[in-house]
Order: sequence, then structure tokens, then C-alpha cells
Amino acid sequence: MDEALVRALTPAVIGVLVRRGADFAAAEDAVQDALVEALRGWRDDPPRDPKGWLVTVAWRKFLDAARAETSRRRREELVDAEPEPGPGAAVDDTLQLYFLCAHPSLTPSSAVALTLRAVGGLTTRQIAQAYLVPEATMAQRISRAKRTVSDIRFTQPGDVGTVLRVLYLVFNEGYSGDVDLAAEAIRLARQLADRIKHEEVAGLLALMLLHHARRPARTRADGSLVPLAEQDRDLWDTRLITEGVAVLQAALARDRLGEFQAQAAIAALHADAPTAEETDWPQIVEWYDELSRLTDNPVVRLNRAVAVGEADGPRAGLAALAGLDPDLPRHAAAVAYLHERDGDLVTAARFYADAARSAPNLPEREHLTRQAARLNAQLRRPGGR
Repeated sequence: MDEALVRALTPAVIGVLVRRGADFAAAEDAVQDALVEALRGWRDDPPRDPKGWLVTVAWRKFLDAARAETSRRRREELVDAEPEPGPGAAVDDTLQLYFLCAHPSLTPSSAVALTLRAVGGLTTRQIAQAYLVPEATMAQRISRAKRTVSDIRFTQPGDVGTVLRVLYLVFNEGYSGDVDLAAEAIRLARQLADRIKHEEVAGLLALMLLHHARRPARTRADGSLVPLAEQDRDLWDTRLITEGVAVLQAALARDRLGEFQAQAAIAALHADAPTAEETDWPQIVEWYDELSRLTDNPVVRLNRAVAVGEADGPRAGLAALAGLDPDLPRHAAAVAYLHERDGDLVTAARFYADAARSAPNLPEREHLTRQAARLNAQLRRPGGR
């Protein structure tokens, strides 16, 4: 069975059932039941019209559930109204499903799970494995999310920004279990970009492509992190970089700058540099200035301070950090790096150790611990500072 085809068809089939009168939760359950049958039967005898097959089977699953749960009169009305088998009108509901699954009434974690299930076509087991939680826990999360949006109609407008934030959350989860969430987020972003000509949709797709291009160089064989400046750029995927830059340039040409376009522009400047030493840091600082105006995000200002340290020297970077909250994520790591650049190894080692204690994940904690140990070893040697 072509799993990619089935996953691509899933949102369209859900949309057909909703337009026929099923509520979202019932439609999604019926489609999942149809997918189970497809897994069983398509391997030896695939249908000539996969979408029509899924619509027909899912609609009958919905009717079976309705017959078991509603009154006799309602059952008869549904059976009498049953359409002929087939996909029905050629209406693409995928965009509405994006908006529905990323509805503001949902928590971010619920929106992510529902998007992966209804738009991505992943099973509850796959999503649970990707997020390292029990399948029963993920099933409850998805069920609550479906109940929350069950009364929201496709005619209600959606918010593109919310959809993009959900997709970016998916992308940043990376890889775990048997589902590569970064690749899945790129697939969904491509799908969204095909359906809506929006500068920030293109900006997010470009950002994902440019970040994903560096993935092969981001870790060593033992799983340890490789900082950007130390990465083997021959391992970067030039095909993804070329595509990401082209998507970004087309978005920027529309002259409606947004935060994802600005982030992608920074990523493109990193990707364009043949070596770390040739990075255009002054231009990166300018893009961080644009991003700060768009978002007023303290994490953006933290990253800008590091870029200032590269462009104008570590003391200028430390001065840019001075007004920021020390409790910001990775603040201590930025302070440590800039002090090391300035030659103050004692202070740098202390801040690397502090940063390790508050690191958000194990690979980053181990990396920062090694940085502290490296400087402390250097300080113990004759002539160390």
C-alpha cells in the first residue's frame, strides 16, 4: 500500500464526510477505521480509485456508528440520504482542516496532535511514539481536541498565523519513534503552500528547508551536538538550500515581511557562507533588528546580541545582553560564549556550567558540560587564564 498516498488523501476524505453531514469527530473516526481496512486489503488488491474507495468505506463506517447511537428516525434519515459511492464533489477541504485543527481554542499540544492525525494521516500510535507518551494518553488528548472543535463549521474563518505556529512546533520536535516529524512538518507546509499564496507560509517553508538542510552535520556519530561554526558544510544538503532560498526570495519579492521570512533570511545567510568565518554577521544583525520590530521577542534579542558579538566584538555582544532577563532560555550559554571570545575563561567556564544545569535537553546539557570541562582543563594547564 502506498502509505504516502493514503496520508495525502486523509484530509480530503474527512472533508467529504463533513460536507455530507458528519460532525468532525465522527468523520475523523470513520476515516481512521477505513484506513485500517485499507491497510488490510490494499496490499494484495489496491483499488483503481483510492480516494473513492476511502470515501465509500468511511461513509459506511460513519453510518454504522450512527445506527448504533441514534434514534430509529435519525437512522432512517441518514440511510435515505446516503449518496452514491465515490468521492463526491471535487472540493478541497484540506485548508479548512488546517484551520480547524489549529483552532485557537485548542492548547498547542492538542493542536499538534490533531493536525498530525487529521491532516497528516498518522495513527495515534505513531503520534504517541513521536512524542514519547503512552498511546492511551495520546488517544485521550486527540479525543478531547476533537470534542473541542466538533461544533466549529468549515465556514468559519481560520487564522494562518496559528496554523504556522502549530506546524513550527511539529518541525521543532525533530525525530523520534518511527515518524520523522521534521520531514512531516515540511510535507504539510508544502501542502499548505500549494493551497494558499501567503508570504508567511512560504517563509515558514523556506525556514524549515534551510534548517533541515543542516541536519546531517548537526550531530556526531555518538549523538553529541556540533555547533554551527564547527559543522562540516560539505554535509549540508545543497538541494534543500537552493529550494529554500528560491522560496524565500519569491516571498520577499511580495514586500510583506513577516517573522518567518525574517528568520528564513537569517538561515539563508548562514547557508550562503562557505565557511563560518565568512558569515555576513552585520547583515544578520540587520535581519535580527527587523525580526525584533516584528515580534518584540526577548529570545530574538538574545540571538541578536550573539550576532552583535560576532559582528562588532564580544564586548559589544555582552553590552547588548545587559538589558535582558538572565532567566531567559540559553542566556547563560550566550554569556559564556561571549566571555570565552573575550578571553575571560574563568567566567566563561562558570557560565557554561550554569547553562548546563538549565539546559532543555540531554544533548545540549552534555555539550555545555563538555565546554565547561574543556575550559577548566585549559585553566589548570601552565599559562591558562
